[in-house]
Amino acid sequence: MIFADTPSKRRIGIILGSLVTVCFSVLDAAGKWLSTHTSLIEIVWFRFAIAAVFAIIVLILQGKWQGFFKEDLRTQLLRAVMMVSMTFLSFAGLRYLQLAQANSISFSTPIIIALISSYFLKEHLTINKWIAIIGGFSGVLIILDPLGQHFHPAMFYTLGHATVFALFNILTRRMASTSNPEITIVYSTVLPTIMLAPFALSQWQPPEQNIDYLIFIVAGLFGFLGHYLLAYAYRYAKPTTISPFFYQQMIYMVFLGWVVFDHVPHINVLFGAIIVIACGLYLLFMENRQTQHDPIE
Repeated sequence: MIFADTPSKRRIGIILGSLVTVCFSVLDAAGKWLSTHTSLIEIVWFRFAIAAVFAIIVLILQGKWQGFFKEDLRTQLLRAVMMVSMTFLSFAGLRYLQLAQANSISFSTPIIIALISSYFLKEHLTINKWIAIIGGFSGVLIILDPLGQHFHPAMFYTLGHATVFALFNILTRRMASTSNPEITIVYSTVLPTIMLAPFALSQWQPPEQNIDYLIFIVAGLFGFLGHYLLAYAYRYAKPTTISPFFYQQMIYMVFLGWVVFDHVPHINVLFGAIIVIACGLYLLFMENRQTQHDPIE
């Protein structure tokens, strides 16, 4: 069940959402590392196969197999397809972009969520929210720098990832009232593993470096933890409440990009990210001004 929309529950959702950003930062760094010398299909398949192992272990330990076959298979399949699409688009972009650069573009996700929530979740958008949304997309354009030297076509992969991720977040929120998070994450990892297995195994190439085996495990583990915590976060708070806190991921991405890949973000990326972050935080401020705390059935 989804908990009542109260300040204490929202704080729990925000904390869980913040932990999600740490997990996804490590996942992206691992994906970028592997993408420099490993085929994309192999990276994506291993990411889901290893995550599936962790998901099944958690489900067994918690003894929640009873409700496994009671889930809506079509909805679970849709969520799994979204996860595969997001992962492909994310890693395809990271192959060519800096971590901070790709993450800054992904900051458009909360803005897109606000737009989608206004339609699917019937959340009212005021004039001030529209200004924040328009400002956020202006920041994204600065990051993209479509007419400048920092533009790369791979940025469209990341934009596609942000759009699918927004839809994915909305679907996850709607599923939270009826689906068990442990069962959902099993479906969302096992189904992609099965779907991608014929393609990945037919192109199998042994990792070039021994450390790659560890990186594969790290990607699978943190991918599992990120989506597992995300599913729980949306049981406590709305997407528009949690999503602005995803902006803190910029700090982790800049740090990992600098330490692991010796990358320093371009000035347009930092400037655009500041604009998008400011607009996202303003959306959070507007959300917190709302005083409706009705329980959600």
